[in-house]
Amino acid sequence: MIVVSTALAALATVTLGSSPFLLAAFAVAAVTPPLVRMDVAEHRLPNRLVIPALLGGLVGLPITWLATGDPPLVPLLAAAGYAGMLLVLALVGGMGMGDVKLAAALGLASPSITIAVFSPAFAFLLGGIASAVVLFRRGRAARRQRIAFGPFQLAGYFCALAVASIARLAAIGG
Repeated sequence: MIVVSTALAALATVTLGSSPFLLAAFAVAAVTPPLVRMDVAEHRLPNRLVIPALLGGLVGLPITWLATGDPPLVPLLAAAGYAGMLLVLALVGGMGMGDVKLAAALGLASPSITIAVFSPAFAFLLGGIASAVVLFRRGRAARRQRIAFGPFQLAGYFCALAVASIARLAAIGG
């Protein structure tokens, strides 16, 4: 688990550099392995793991504002939009509140529009592919089966970091 968290933190460092949002990304990287394990096994994203990721993002906001002089609107809007979308799905019975809180944490850890947009896009894409595979393999019995969405949210976030890093490297080389 430490190896995975370290690799994810390294990806965040390459992508974000010395940005104050690195704290939020490190918090997400640290809780990713236990969150994935717990959500797959128990379909739960416990507060004791999600709240530290949320706090990492909340601490990074005023630091960013002080450092740049500009309010960090992208992460605030990303957190509100992503969590709001999942809250609607939770209210109609498609998501759990842990997914909603994790979406807020991932939004707060998204300093750029690229990361803010691609994170939920990849999460839903990967989750949809997994759902299609389950439906294809199990047919009608799969319709009642629940699929943990937290791992796809986390994978989506780190895929978005990778895309942002590739885009940044392409801009430097171009």
